[in-house]
Amino acid sequence: MLLIFRKNLLQTKAMANQNRRTFIQFLGKGVAGAALIPIILTGCNADDTKTVQKIIKNINGIKPDADDLLSLADGLDFDMLIKWGEPISEKDKFGFNNDFTAFIPSSKDNSEEGILWVNHEYVQPMFVSGFMGGENVKTKEQVEKEMYDVGGTLMKIKKGDDGKWAVVQNDPHNRRLNGFTKIPFNWNEKIVDSDHAIGTLANCSGGVTPWGTILTCEENYDSFYCERNYEDGSLIPSAYDVEWYKHYPYPPEHYGWVVEVDPETGKAQKHIALGRCAHECATIKELPDGRLVVYTGDDANDECFYKFIGSKKRSLSEGTLYVANTEKGEWVSLKYEDQKVLQDKFKDQTEVLIRLREASKLVGGTPLDRPEDIEIDPITGNVLVSLTNNVPKGNYFGAIMKLEETDGNYESLTFKADTYLAGGVETGFACPDNMAFDTVGNLWFTSDISGSKMNKPPYETFKNNGLFVVLRTGEQAGKVIQIASAPVDAELTGPFFSPDGKTLFLSVQHPGERSTSMEALTSHWPEGGTKIPKPAVVAISGETLNNIQGIA
Repeated sequence: MLLIFRKNLLQTKAMANQNRRTFIQFLGKGVAGAALIPIILTGCNADDTKTVQKIIKNINGIKPDADDLLSLADGLDFDMLIKWGEPISEKDKFGFNNDFTAFIPSSKDNSEEGILWVNHEYVQPMFVSGFMGGENVKTKEQVEKEMYDVGGTLMKIKKGDDGKWAVVQNDPHNRRLNGFTKIPFNWNEKIVDSDHAIGTLANCSGGVTPWGTILTCEENYDSFYCERNYEDGSLIPSAYDVEWYKHYPYPPEHYGWVVEVDPETGKAQKHIALGRCAHECATIKELPDGRLVVYTGDDANDECFYKFIGSKKRSLSEGTLYVANTEKGEWVSLKYEDQKVLQDKFKDQTEVLIRLREASKLVGGTPLDRPEDIEIDPITGNVLVSLTNNVPKGNYFGAIMKLEETDGNYESLTFKADTYLAGGVETGFACPDNMAFDTVGNLWFTSDISGSKMNKPPYETFKNNGLFVVLRTGEQAGKVIQIASAPVDAELTGPFFSPDGKTLFLSVQHPGERSTSMEALTSHWPEGGTKIPKPAVVAISGETLNNIQGIA
């Protein structure tokens, strides 16, 4: 989720009245085809695969709204799992602006107890440290408060006899990773004279490995420790500069990586071989011989989409990183030895990976419209990529791209890219972001309309951000149905299903982010009244969720 301060959205009406003929041409064949495919039921958080036919009853979605509520479709309810600042142990509290969630069951297919990982992407200084900006200088104490509230949370959760989820307080698994955590680099060379980084931050979306560890992705790292000007070595602050480097001058090259976290121990490592950029997520496909293919996107205007193919079983450090050229349908190697243009520009593979954005353009990577989340369709095997938008290029509503690897081979170096689903007034959504498949392969996704543009042209018909589902079977197959609407200024992030499909974990991120002072709050969710807004994680359940998946 690109921070609203960095959206740089330009107000326009150019695409507000997209005509139907253009829309149909842009939509592609994905949705129409989905309605005809027999269900091959793949548990998205489990290993079992079986073929069944499911008849899904029609469901009633909700209309877009601008209320300061988490609104849900009929037949759905939510339990508040945890809010910012609430304790998880005697030592630690839940962090700010929660994003990606991942549920790791305590045992295979255990759907009522396990460890929940939650990303914490960034801070709003007014709420976290009390810093109000202006001519004031942020103190070291304020920076340290902010450093604590990013990173991620591990916590044991359990469903009680009343059917409600709760955090198991003081469980040994409950811990925080934050801006102070020492994390080693998984690489054969030091990164800016160090074998480790201090902290993980800007943690946006992520993934889960086949062996049950978490991949959490560092996105807009430059907001915290700047970016490097490699011509003169100077630092370049971002448009949303939280100024941590003024008190803790850690090198920017230590951030922008995919970080693996062991939920049992809390130990972590940063994977250099996957490259450095504004990673939104990391999605793994394990090959029959145990080697890994990892897809990841760079969430910024005109940045690229990547694939790592491992050369050894379950290794995230040995293999080759490729960038997608969607115009030619080719994966282009970013291996130093393969590309003279890289040899002319950089000194070695480590520098290529650190300066991934430059390297990808040099070898012909295609600039895309903010590639964010990535999911592999459990039925077709296609790779879906949410392209949120690219306002400077006139793409206001975004789309979900479908990538078909040649012959269904994830090691293939050729592919076909097409549009699976286009955003717009006719489809009823804009700016697709996080995605998830449920237990029968229905596609769920959230939207990421900037708070500064929400409820304004050309986004006024969409109201607040939402959660949507695209059913695979039944009379509503292929139709985009809105399931939830977020509170004011918020976005819904990190959808993740329990193994039995009866619970959908969901983050409510940055409610009230456009508040200018404690006296001018734009949201009071979730506590209402005059309380300050707080990001939180909820557990959604109910008859409609079961019905969508054919669960008795």
